[in-house]
Amino acid sequence: MPKKRTNTGIPGLSFSWKRALGISRAKHRFARKTGIPTTKSGIQRKLGRGILGFLFPFRRKR
Repeated sequence: MPKKRTNTGIPGLSFSWKRALGISRAKHRFARKTGIPTTKSGIQRKLGRGILGFLFPFRRKR
């Protein structure tokens, strides 16, 4: 199986234009301040938890 090449041509080193422009940092800060996830898996997890909480309500122990 051939080695997978990165976008820089150097194994183990890759370049992300989103990180270079600060998009990743802005999304992370937005998610932390608002509590709204910006990733696909985070959104699915939050919606799933809300739906299950609505269908099967339970009280949290303090």
